[in-house]
Amino acid sequence: MSKIEKTFPENFLWGGAVAANQLEGAYNVGGKGLSTADVSPDGILYPFDETMTKLNLYHDGIDFYHRYKEDIALFAELGFKCFRTSIAWTRIFPNGDELEPNEEGLKFYDDLFDEMLKYNIEPVVTISHYEMPLGLVKNYGGWKNRDLIGFYEQFAKTVLERYKDKVKYWMTFNEINVVLHAPFTGGGLVFEEGENKKNSMYQAAHHQFVASALAVKACHEINPEAKIGCMIASMLTYPYTCNPEDAFAAMEQDRKTLFFSDVQARGIYPGYMKRYFKENDITIVMEEGDEDILKQYPVDYIGFSYYMSFVASTAPEDLEKADGNLLNGVKNPYLQSSEWGWQIDPKGLRTVLNQLYDRYQKPLFIVENGLGAVDVVEEDGSIQDDYRIDYLHAHLKEAKEAIADGVDLIGYTSWGPIDLVSASTAELKKRYGFIYVDRDNEGNGTFNRVKKKSFDWYKNVIATNGASLD
Repeated sequence: MSKIEKTFPENFLWGGAVAANQLEGAYNVGGKGLSTADVSPDGILYPFDETMTKLNLYHDGIDFYHRYKEDIALFAELGFKCFRTSIAWTRIFPNGDELEPNEEGLKFYDDLFDEMLKYNIEPVVTISHYEMPLGLVKNYGGWKNRDLIGFYEQFAKTVLERYKDKVKYWMTFNEINVVLHAPFTGGGLVFEEGENKKNSMYQAAHHQFVASALAVKACHEINPEAKIGCMIASMLTYPYTCNPEDAFAAMEQDRKTLFFSDVQARGIYPGYMKRYFKENDITIVMEEGDEDILKQYPVDYIGFSYYMSFVASTAPEDLEKADGNLLNGVKNPYLQSSEWGWQIDPKGLRTVLNQLYDRYQKPLFIVENGLGAVDVVEEDGSIQDDYRIDYLHAHLKEAKEAIADGVDLIGYTSWGPIDLVSASTAELKKRYGFIYVDRDNEGNGTFNRVKKKSFDWYKNVIATNGASLD
């Protein structure tokens, strides 16, 4: 029997991933408008309130807007082949419904992408990442309103045309399925008393599906060589026992995520969701032509985040609970947890990769994976983050196994290669980076950048194309 080769592809896209609203800062610079992120002081689970005036850490971020050249140089030193970021919608259309884009905002991303390309770093760009103009929430009701499709399409066409010679990899919405778990963050949704929230969330999702398909159409027309994908928050679920009821509950939980990739990759609403809608009094209003649009313009690849797995039980009352980013559920007794209660499951990444590739037969891209932790600066100024190295090492080894399984994996971008403001908690003490940023939860610090121990480790992983993981 011949030995199975466990190697990453020759042109594998190694890099890191961020979101504009979590690191750029400069919230009122260059004509930028207020976004939903700017009024979410306690992270993505915070419900919107008209009285919100508190400025959060997003306003300064890590001042990437003014320091991006310094940071891109560090990414180049790491050997990045790509860098995933997003375009702040409010830099391009400050209120969301303007007829003409803001040239100063467009120029910023021209300069950013040029700086990346100077170092042969491929931009991987999310069009909408947990941020939308607050004006579209206040004046239109967010993604519940079909008008948002047109505003998003204008935004997408504007950036796709502007950066057609600089960006080859796009994604339409970050973690699009999060509209079910954090509806304000994912869809700018504000609910009225007595409103059928599930119906509103799935209606908003439908509008995003159509908008996503129209962005795919525009991308292929503007630059046929470009690739545009969806992006889901992967939430692998295990049955707590071998009771068939638990196994079915786990499948149903996974389908809540897979529904979003099913529609964007296959172009149809699956039968299991049609049944779910009937049984939960959910009526999706579709206009003539919507289903044709979804069918004609599926995504080119599946991007996804992977941080943890979950457990489903049909009798969870007496079982220990696990706290996580978006979902609280039954604790898996076989797994360790991070400081924030996220259960660490490297093998689950291999499972997800196989699950998605078996289902869609489309290229996959791990666009978020990482460990949020409290880092300590030692007396000598070093940061010994071996726990982060261990986490990433274990996950990347499983990604390599999945490639040997036959999965077409095109890239890996670790989440937060430089410390940034956490989306889930709007704090800076939850750090992900290979690069430390001197900034704390109270907004104190110099913004100075310091390499952690993991910096050299990841640099070596990239330089050896993953061979150092063995």
